[in-house]
Amino acid sequence: MKRQSVIIMGAAGRDFHNFNVFYRDNEFYDVKAFTAAQIPFIERRTYPPELAGSLYREGIPIYPEDALGALIPKNGIDQVVFAYSDVSHEYVMHKASLCISLGADFVLLGAEKTMIESALPVLSVCAVRTGCGKSGVTRYVLRILKAKGLKPAAVRHPMPYCDLVRERVQRFEKTGDLDGQNCTIEEREEYEPLIAEGAVVYAGVDYQEIVKSVEKEAEIIVWDGGNNDLPFIRPDLEMVVLDPHRAGHEMLYHPGEANLRRADVAIINKVDTAVKENVKVVERNIRSVNATALIIHTASRITVDDPGRIKGKKVLVVEDGPTLTHGGMSYGAGFLAARQFQAGEVLEPRPYAVGSIRDVLDRYPHIKNLLPATGYAPAQIEELRETIENVPCDLVLVATPVDLGSLLDIKKSVMRVRYDIEEVEGKELQGCIEGFVDSLDQGAKSR
Repeated sequence: MKRQSVIIMGAAGRDFHNFNVFYRDNEFYDVKAFTAAQIPFIERRTYPPELAGSLYREGIPIYPEDALGALIPKNGIDQVVFAYSDVSHEYVMHKASLCISLGADFVLLGAEKTMIESALPVLSVCAVRTGCGKSGVTRYVLRILKAKGLKPAAVRHPMPYCDLVRERVQRFEKTGDLDGQNCTIEEREEYEPLIAEGAVVYAGVDYQEIVKSVEKEAEIIVWDGGNNDLPFIRPDLEMVVLDPHRAGHEMLYHPGEANLRRADVAIINKVDTAVKENVKVVERNIRSVNATALIIHTASRITVDDPGRIKGKKVLVVEDGPTLTHGGMSYGAGFLAARQFQAGEVLEPRPYAVGSIRDVLDRYPHIKNLLPATGYAPAQIEELRETIENVPCDLVLVATPVDLGSLLDIKKSVMRVRYDIEEVEGKELQGCIEGFVDSLDQGAKSR
C-alpha cells in the first residue's frame, strides 16, 4: 500500500509532538515537510534525523507556512495536518479551504491519539487563549501540592527554538540552568517563575522521553500548557483557565474550545478587573458546552514595590510578548498597573522601535502604547533593549514574568509589575486540588 504523503503545519511545538507520537516510525505515512508559523526564526531548518527516526535518515525540512500552496502539488501531498494553537476557527477553516482546493485532506489529530500515558498522576493547567493566566494557576497548584508533602514536576509545553537535538529533553532545577541552555526571553518567562516555586521543570521536543525522565524523580506531574493547546500527557484532572477580558473568545478559538469542552474545572480568572457582565457571559458559555465542570472565580492581583513612583510619571509599559501578539490582547498587567497607580502618560514606543521589534509592532497594529517583550534570538533581544533605551520615559514598567531589567541591562529606571492568583470565593480551588490529592491517597490505600 502506498504511503500517504503528509505535511504538518506547526509552530515548533504541537507539530513535532504529533509527529513523534503518531507519524514517527509509522510506515503508513511519509511526512514530506513541516511548515512554521507564529514564531520568528524557526523556519528554514531541518527536523533532525536523530529525532525523526529510521524512516527519515535525512531528517525533515521545515518551510515557512506561506510556501504551503506550492508544497502541496510539488510533493503530491495527500494530507495536511494542522498542528498549532491559539488561532480562530475562521483562520483554521481558511487553511482547510486552501488545502482542500489543492486536492489534499485537511486533518486535525484528536487528543486521544496524541496524549502520552504516565504512571504518575497528572494535573493539567490549560487555557482557552494565550494570556488567560494559566502560569499563575500553575504556580498556585505547585504551592498546594508541595504543602501536601508531594514532590511535583512541572512539564511545560514545548518552546524548542534553538538546537532541536540538544533540546530533546530539557531539565531546569535552578536559574543557572537557563543560562546554561541559552534560553530565550520567552522560555525564561515560562520556566523561571516555576523554578522559583521550588519545582523541577521539564520541557523540550520529545515528550515520550521527557515523561520517562520525570517518572524517575517526581511523585506527580503538573502539565503547564502553552497558548491554548491541549495537554500532551493524559491528565487525571483537567483545569482550564478563561479570561473575561476577552469574553466570547472561549467559543471562537482553536483548540481553546476543545479544552473548555474537556475541562473538569473551569477557572474564570481576572474577575477583579473584568466587567461583571463579561464574567456572566463566560459563565453562560461554559455551561452551553460543558454541563459538569466546576466553575471557580479567581483574581489576578497586581502589585508593585513602590506605587508612589508611578504617579504622574511618563512610563513605558513592557508586557508579555505572546499575550499581546498572537494572544490578541491590547493591554496587560503593566497597563492596568499604570492606570491603577495613576501614571501621567503611557508612551507609544512605535516611533522609537528598531529592527525586528518595529516589524512586530507593524505586524500587530492592535498593540497601542505598549511594547511586547519579544526576544527569540540574541539579535532581537538587543533590539528590544535598544528600543527601551530609545523611549524618552521617566520609568519603565516591566510586566513580564522575569526580571527583564537585569536580563537586558537596561540603564533606565525600571519597576517590575507582578501578578499572582488569588481566590475570591473562599478556598474552592485549593480544596479542589487537595481533594484530588486525597483521592490519590485513598486509591493507593485501596490497592
